[in-house]
Amino acid sequence: MNAVITGATKGIGRAIAIKLAESGYNVAICARNAVELEAFKTELSVSGLSVFTYVADLEQKEEVLAFCNAVTGSFARIDVLVNNAGVFLPGSMFDEADEAFEKQLNLNLLAPYYLSKYFGKIMRNQQSGHIFNICSIASKEIVPNAGGYSVTKSALLSLNDVCREELSKYNVKVTAILPGSTLTSSWEGTEIPAERFVQPEDIANTIHTILNLSTGVNVDEVTLKPLQF
Repeated sequence: MNAVITGATKGIGRAIAIKLAESGYNVAICARNAVELEAFKTELSVSGLSVFTYVADLEQKEEVLAFCNAVTGSFARIDVLVNNAGVFLPGSMFDEADEAFEKQLNLNLLAPYYLSKYFGKIMRNQQSGHIFNICSIASKEIVPNAGGYSVTKSALLSLNDVCREELSKYNVKVTAILPGSTLTSSWEGTEIPAERFVQPEDIANTIHTILNLSTGVNVDEVTLKPLQF
């Protein structure tokens, strides 16, 4: 089994890559930092499975497609795609810089769009596969001081639903994961106790569980929120 995971060297993506590798998946991962990517490859390779890495800035369409082409040059089939790479830039919609919105649009929506189309077509031809989109509670709730982010994550959920509808007839599953406040580097320096957050491993374990459900069931979406925050 082969899995593609974007933004895989930190936080949620890292936890997912570790969990899937532990479960026997070969993984294709990308990130912008070559040093971190190589170090993570070494860590994952102890499993004896194939680990394909690629340095890519997913803000750039050309680099998204170059990553896709490189993956298919190494993996004959794609069983799982996790659209995890994204960015949160705080700011109200009417005060944030246009460039901040455009950056979030590129990473949070356009990159998953191109990746889902590319690998979704492969899964459609295979008549099998599973796409996961790491959305956010901001996909459904208006989060204060998160104007552009909320817009792009809401659009990502819509993309997820369109993909699910169009691919379901080809036996391809599509699931949206909507985390609340999750303990990643974006919360670095916070005084909130770590145990109050959703943990990246919670999301990885959720994806692993969904992948092990019966073939005839699709989990449309899952929301994970801190119990007390």
